[in-house]
Amino acid sequence: MLELLAPAGSMEALTAAVQNGADAVYMGFGDFNARRNAKNFTEADFASAVSYCHLRGVKVYLTLNTLLTDRELPPAAELARRASELGADAVLIQDPGVLRAVRQAAPDLTLHASTQMTVHSLDGVKACADLGFKRAVLSRELPASEIEYICDRSPIEIEVFGHGALCMCYSGQCYFSAVVGERSGNRGLCAQPCRMKYGWNGRADSYPLSLKDACMADRLRQLKKLGVSCLKLEGRMKRAEYVAVVTRIYSTLLKEDRMPTKEEMAALEAAFSRQGFTQGYLDDNPGPHMFGVREEKTPEPKELFDQARQTYVNQENPRVNVKFYALVRPEEPVQVGVEDPQGRVVTAAGDIPQAARTLPITAEQVEKQLSRTGGTPYHCLGVKALVEPGLSVPLSTLNALRRQVLEGLSQKRQALPQVNTGEFKAGARYENPAAPPSLTVSVRKAGQISPDLLRLAPAILYVPAEELAAHPECLKGLRPETALGVIPPRVVWDRELPQVMKQLEAARELGATEALIGNLGMIAPCKKLGFTLRADYGLPVFNAQALKELKRFDFASATASFELKLAQLRDISKALPTEAIVYGRLPLMLTENCIIKNRTGRCTCEGENILTDRKGERFPVVKAPGCRSEILNSRKLFLADKPEWKKAGLTYARLMFTTENPWECVQALERYQGEGQWSPAEFTRGLYYRGVE
Repeated sequence: MLELLAPAGSMEALTAAVQNGADAVYMGFGDFNARRNAKNFTEADFASAVSYCHLRGVKVYLTLNTLLTDRELPPAAELARRASELGADAVLIQDPGVLRAVRQAAPDLTLHASTQMTVHSLDGVKACADLGFKRAVLSRELPASEIEYICDRSPIEIEVFGHGALCMCYSGQCYFSAVVGERSGNRGLCAQPCRMKYGWNGRADSYPLSLKDACMADRLRQLKKLGVSCLKLEGRMKRAEYVAVVTRIYSTLLKEDRMPTKEEMAALEAAFSRQGFTQGYLDDNPGPHMFGVREEKTPEPKELFDQARQTYVNQENPRVNVKFYALVRPEEPVQVGVEDPQGRVVTAAGDIPQAARTLPITAEQVEKQLSRTGGTPYHCLGVKALVEPGLSVPLSTLNALRRQVLEGLSQKRQALPQVNTGEFKAGARYENPAAPPSLTVSVRKAGQISPDLLRLAPAILYVPAEELAAHPECLKGLRPETALGVIPPRVVWDRELPQVMKQLEAARELGATEALIGNLGMIAPCKKLGFTLRADYGLPVFNAQALKELKRFDFASATASFELKLAQLRDISKALPTEAIVYGRLPLMLTENCIIKNRTGRCTCEGENILTDRKGERFPVVKAPGCRSEILNSRKLFLADKPEWKKAGLTYARLMFTTENPWECVQALERYQGEGQWSPAEFTRGLYYRGVE
């Protein structure tokens, strides 16, 4: 059976989800989750919620799916420990450091890899399994063929999104809100820049980044066939009535194994939509038809929401099937028992039955009385009653015994589990290297590599796999003191992997020894080819524990998140040599939907494509591997005139060249080497001084 997972942004929404058929709910507890603006639960609320859910056979998943600083890890670990003691069934995680902390503090808590981990390939899922995850939530961009391939071979459960808002960017790879608005989506405070106006030719007159909501109501049979374990409904920021409407329809469709009616589809659209729904990603058919906005004057569906409220306010929809047993014999107390689907049994004994003066009690009467479970979470599947003739038992006795065994069963179902817990320990502290960092260079195009750039001899030169394979001549003049590194794509679907492997093999033959990896899925392929592994910003490093976790995968170095302040970066205990990006246009979004093709109807990504926002800021849009789009920041990060980056304990400092011409690349590298006075016309200090929420 496909598990239906519903959002619970408040106790009312949780009640709405449970009473309308959710098999599990996901919810925040404290501030460390990807919806920090939702009405997240206090400890008392969380305990009450778990008790409420477990009584009714519903699982509770804790969301801890944000990047955390070293200072935040101890309270987050304590929160996970407490959640485990209170009976949480699993925890969703994005940050490798949080994963490490939770393993120590709550070793019995089941681990789920959040979609924020950007898991989109079989090797990525296998890496999650190696980390101890029991389930992976796949990226929302995957088509049915890729999902099926992964499900058929996955060693762990696979969860997919079924209904609700779609992010324009691959989850976990979006920095737009952080860099532009100082509110980090990776820390649970996304300002939703994709829902704002943008445009071309200097005019912000459309919504090229605002996707319609997904709706898989008529694809449930297909998802079951693909092998999906769990279907997630999005919406922790939505009101309880919305949760009730959506959960009820999906639950009904799953139980009745049928397609939705026109009325049900209309109800889903009325509850919330952005000019309709989309299934473009599942159908492997991205394009402009997938986009829509929430119309400003959309009226609240009052009648629909009033009806939805009736399904959970002061309502108890029985959802736990139980069986009763009864024994009525002379000279023995009346015996009643109840059993739930998990085999829990509770029994109770009443008075000794008397000899009947007139009408003796019958088995049918006993069965009828015990099956009256209205107003409780229980539904009576049947009663087995052994009643010997000629005996009298008051109906009030049977009612009392029924209530007694059900109360006992409820206590058993709500009992707190016996779990192992531990203490989070940060471990040994590593001293920062005393020497200033060595400079590394990454390019987006082989044409940016000039003899003058190679003459400046950066410690490592990183080149995209596709560019290196296509333009081996770009390496002419590479100095022996410069190590050659290859950059695999951050997103590689399984059907794309053979071509990428050919490119990586070509890079190896050209002398590349390093691989700059931005996704879990590329670890195994690059290891197989013998590359020295170096973690890029796509594998988030926000704390010291993340570095320790990456070390387990044999990484030789790791790139710190550019959402950190320089002071935070300096204070991180570095179990691995650490690199930071100190120059270049920071990546804001990596999108499956080609923004450029959506605009023109054809592939024109080699020309200049500038997306303009409502403030007039100009964001270059460039081609990413796999015919994807990448939005870059409007201004280049520039720190050459600041001394602090040299004192942050870095082993490497990277200049990331994206839209620069060969001359600009040379000028920038020379400036960071202490020569000349060059600087970009417009630049930013990024987040290294101002930080993010």
